[in-house]
Amino acid sequence: MNGKGSAQRASLYGMLIALAFVLSYIETLIPISLGIPGVKLGLANLVTMTGLYTIGIKGTVIISFIRILLVGFTFSNLFAVFYSLGGLILSLLVMYICKKYRLLGTVGVSIMGGVAHNIGQICVAAFVVKQAGVFFYLPLLLVAGTVAGLFIGILGNMMIERIHHYLRKMQ
Repeated sequence: MNGKGSAQRASLYGMLIALAFVLSYIETLIPISLGIPGVKLGLANLVTMTGLYTIGIKGTVIISFIRILLVGFTFSNLFAVFYSLGGLILSLLVMYICKKYRLLGTVGVSIMGGVAHNIGQICVAAFVVKQAGVFFYLPLLLVAGTVAGLFIGILGNMMIERIHHYLRKMQ
């Protein structure tokens, strides 16, 4: 890759990491109480979704991992990093498969990602607390993941279109 392409890629990655960081901060300001600890809108997952459709899986993994580390150690703690990584791994895997095999559209991929993210986190929680009782929260988490995934999918579609437009202009 030539120097110009490398610089453009680095700037795009930097922009996506910064956006995810800012969205994570905004999310800390929005109180959501559904009776389950850790339920959030998943605004930073907007960047994950957008990255999957604009820069591919490798770049999205890098950006998501950096985001989780930065956000985890800035706004929360080491346990939150582990929960987020559990959610990220399952979510990205499910979204990648759905996208690659064109099983669903962007909004459907996002919904599956939101649901998978919550399943991944609840599995980490069960492992950490060594209690299967945490799966009691799963039905509500599935609903929350579906609603958040729908919201993120709609916004993600808009971002994906704009980034594709930006990338076409740069070529």
